This record gives sequence, C-alpha cells and structure tokens, in this order.
Amino acid sequence: MTWTGFPTEGLGPAVWQGGETEALARLDKHLERKAWVANYERPRMNANSLLASPTGLSPYLRFGCLSCRLFYYRLWDLYKKVKRNSTPPLSLFGQLLWREFFYTAATNNPRFDRMEGNPICIQIPWDRNPEALAKWAEGKTGFPWIDAIMTQLRQEGWIHHLARHAVACFLTRGDLWVSWESGVRVFDELLLDADFSVNAGSWMWLSCSAFFQQFFHCYCPVGFGRRTDPSGDYIRRYLPKLKGFPSRYIYEPWNAPESIQKAAKCIIGVDYPRPIVNHAETSRLNIERMKQIYQQLSRYRGLCLLASVPSCVEDLSHPVAEPSSSQAGSMSSAGPRPLPSGPASPKRKLEAAEEPPGEELSKRARVAELPTPELPSKDV
Repeated sequence: MTWTGFPTEGLGPAVWQGGETEALARLDKHLERKAWVANYERPRMNANSLLASPTGLSPYLRFGCLSCRLFYYRLWDLYKKVKRNSTPPLSLFGQLLWREFFYTAATNNPRFDRMEGNPICIQIPWDRNPEALAKWAEGKTGFPWIDAIMTQLRQEGWIHHLARHAVACFLTRGDLWVSWESGVRVFDELLLDADFSVNAGSWMWLSCSAFFQQFFHCYCPVGFGRRTDPSGDYIRRYLPKLKGFPSRYIYEPWNAPESIQKAAKCIIGVDYPRPIVNHAETSRLNIERMKQIYQQLSRYRGLCLLASVPSCVEDLSHPVAEPSSSQAGSMSSAGPRPLPSGPASPKRKLEAAEEPPGEELSKRARVAELPTPELPSKDV
C-alpha cells in the first residue's frame, strides 16, 4: 500500500486477501454449507457476527474479483440440487437484489451521492458540526459501542451491516444530526466494499432521506450493543483501554463508580472521553425534528404518511442510564475542539454539507414501505 501513498503506520495484518483466486475459494467455502442454503433464514446477530468471516464476499464483489452473476447462479443451482425443483426464496438472494436495487436507483442520477440536486432525496436541514463529525470518524464519541465499530472500520476496512446501521443512525438522525453525505465520504475512504450506489443509497435510507420512513426507530448506542454482545468482548478487542471495566459498565463506563474506574485504570473524561451527547435527550429531539419534516412533506403531497407513527420509539428493550447534561459533551458550535487526526485518519477536511434552506422538500422524494435492506455483510 505504500506505493499508493496510503498511510500504513499502525495498520495490522490484512484481514482480507485480494484477488480472484481468494474470492472463488471463499465462494466455495460459502456454498459448502448446503444445509444453510437449503433451509435459509436470515442469520441472527451475535458477538461473533461482528468479526470478519473467512467466507465474506462483499469486498470481492465490489472490486470485480467475484462476478455477481456467477454468485447468483451458483447459489441458485445449489439450492435446486438440494431442494430438488423448489424455487429458491427471494430472501436467499436478498443482499444481491438490494445491490441491484441501489444500482438501478442511481441510474441516470449523477448526484445520487449528495443531497442538493438529488431528485429522490429529501432536503433535510442537517447541522454543520465538524467537531462532532471528527469525533465520530475517529471513534472518540465517548460511546464504546460506536467507537469500537469505527475503530474496527479504520483498522480492518470492514464492519458488520448492523454495525453500519448503528454508526450511520448515530451520525445522522439518531444523535449528531450531521448530513449523511459526510458519512458517505468516510465510508467511501475506509470501507473495502464501499460501492458508489450501495454506499450512497444505504446512507440515504438509514438517514431517512430517501426510500423509507422509519425515522421513529432509533438505534441506542448502549442498548443495541449490549444485547448483541452482553459480555463486551467486542469492546475490549477494539478499545483495549476499556478492557478493565466489568461487563456491567463497559457499554456505559461514565456510570461506573470512581473506584471501578480507578481499578480499570481508565478515568472517564481523562483516559476515555465522556459521551458527546445525552442520547436520551437528543434522540427524542431528533425524532421530533424528523417527524415535523415528514409532516410538511405529507401536507405538500397530500398524503397521510404519519397516521400511525408514534411520537417516539426507542430501540431499547430495557432503559439504560444516560449521562446527565453535565456529563455529556457540548454539541454547539463552540463545543469540543477537533481531535488531531492520526496517520490512518479519513481526509482531514471532513465537513457536513452546506445547510439547505429546508423550506422546499423534494417533489420526488420517495417514501415507501419496503422490506428492510442491509448493507453488504459477511454473508454476501
């Protein structure tokens, strides 16, 4: 990578080996699981899912090392052999179909990766907050779940699709209210499987800027991770400075008593940052902001899009303690100073897009109730 000019200092061994030979070997391993193919169901999320899989294919599809057409027909043929003449369920090819869906949506739309001038994107008045954007991109938000994901992305160039959902929601409509365009640029630089159409389309979807309107569903940066990996081993792997915290506090170390912080040799606010927002407050505020935007759109188009939308739905099975206002960092324009970028940081000048007027919503904004798509995952 040195000859390309990409900084290599601090990078570990490559997790993904490139080339068609490796891609075809992975495809063979993938299709060896005949029982999985025959009785396909969407894989359940667990702690091991968060790590790169030896059968992962998304970077190889992205760079053309593996033909999408070859993958489709190999999968189809295997299913037909195992299940005789049964027709494969659409869900078996779900991720490939979503890939083609976003490719189709981006056709003849050169501004698909930006908000202004994009006919399918709702013009949301996002905040300009380069300080918050830098903290998010560098994995220094003070939320271990978010920071561990961004650290894995920076180190390995890949993260699980639900991890992508979590950090995308956090950056945009969930907490920081920063434009999805900024997220597209970071992912485009760091993700090995970053694809123009899929990347931009997924960010528009996850920020509720196009395609779908589930803005009342918000990923909690504490509860979501805790349910996925209750022991916190994923956090300890990518944020070793927090490894001394017991599982009870590892997702919200700011709530740990001082004695536990000292025992863990990690003082919150000194060795690890405090949360930059109070999630309970900001998520509810942002849901209301998004709801008002969609109410304007409903009146403009004469539709009743929000008839059954609750005022706030939090993605929490059990409420978790949130930092107080005094504990949460400032999100104002006079907030925390930008953190210095390391050698493997995204481009230095990461800024949210210019704040649009917010008065005129796109006439062609598409809001549809469709099955939930996923970003390219280890199983595709």
